[in-house]
Amino acid sequence: MKTVGLIGGMSWESTVTYYEIINQVIKEQLGGLHSAKCILYSVDFQEIEECQASGDWDKSAAILSEAAQSLESAGADFIIICTNTMHKVVDGIKARIHIPVLHIAEATAEELLKKNIHKVALLGTIYTMEQDFYKAKLIEKGLEVIIPEEKHRKFINTVIYQELCMGITEHSSKEAFLEIMDGLGKQGAQGIILGCTEIGLLVNQQDTKIPLFDTTKIHATSAALKAIE
Repeated sequence: MKTVGLIGGMSWESTVTYYEIINQVIKEQLGGLHSAKCILYSVDFQEIEECQASGDWDKSAAILSEAAQSLESAGADFIIICTNTMHKVVDGIKARIHIPVLHIAEATAEELLKKNIHKVALLGTIYTMEQDFYKAKLIEKGLEVIIPEEKHRKFINTVIYQELCMGITEHSSKEAFLEIMDGLGKQGAQGIILGCTEIGLLVNQQDTKIPLFDTTKIHATSAALKAIE
């Protein structure tokens, strides 16, 4: 079994889900008392969020690269970054290590194509929804990507940082998310990417008829399967 290196803490709430899913998949696949071989480097999210807000992506890349180097030195065979937004700096991290990084958007694109989804809506932080670093990975695979209108993007971003990353789930926010998602479905979205690792803490497939693609579950499952391939 390969050893998974996790760069977590962005936020720690969703990193818990990563750890849980990776171990569940390993147990399902191998049976018995098997569990995942993994190493977690959990960063201080306050420091990362300040870099995001100020646009200092170079500093955040340096912080996460140091984490990646530590994981490599500790024996990780490959790395997953337990957040969507910080894949903006994935190339800078990859340049500083000698082991692979399993990209969250690439894993998600593969899952979408397996389910014959070609037009998808993307929810996430402002950075993930509005910038190209994430959408480009999906478009490269032939997917058409739509995002919510500006006021909805701002609302989603606020809920992520001021509620979900703080461990808060409000019913009113859930209802608003479902309304936004319903509107995206009416615009032709065949599925919706929960492109922030915290959104799955608020809404899940039981809440809507529109197919949801929770990137946390997809990414963690892909990591577990890669560890035993």
